[in-house]
Amino acid sequence: MTNKINLKKSNPTIFNKVIELNNEVKLLIKKANIEESFFHLLLLRVSQINGCAYCLRMHTKDALDCGESIERISVIPAWRETQYFNEKERASLSLVEAISNIIQGQVPNEVYEDVKEVLNEDEIAAVEWSAITMNTLNRIAIASRYEVK
Repeated sequence: MTNKINLKKSNPTIFNKVIELNNEVKLLIKKANIEESFFHLLLLRVSQINGCAYCLRMHTKDALDCGESIERISVIPAWRETQYFNEKERASLSLVEAISNIIQGQVPNEVYEDVKEVLNEDEIAAVEWSAITMNTLNRIAIASRYEVK
């Protein structure tokens, strides 16, 4: 594998701004009363879509450390086919998937309409920012070829 430029090391000022943004998102999550363990499942789902092994490992561990069940972690790719997630969690997962798959088209209006029926504005904003920030972090890790240990 060709060595890539480590974006974190090559320009720490920019990287630290992304981390600051991520820290602000964590505050939004807390303000929206979204459980930290579920927050890691959202990040895990985004990382699965993007194929970021580094973030997959990290957010699986973080979810487990926050008390998330192995059953819920295991079925995240097929969450629609399970009963492990409540209505708000299902809406949140749908929204992060739509944002992460934006290359396939805009976030469908139906997704927003469905989400608005279940989540309040604070929750929607927190979930959207989570997806946006995680997509950014996935791209940094993938482009830099972060080593998965």
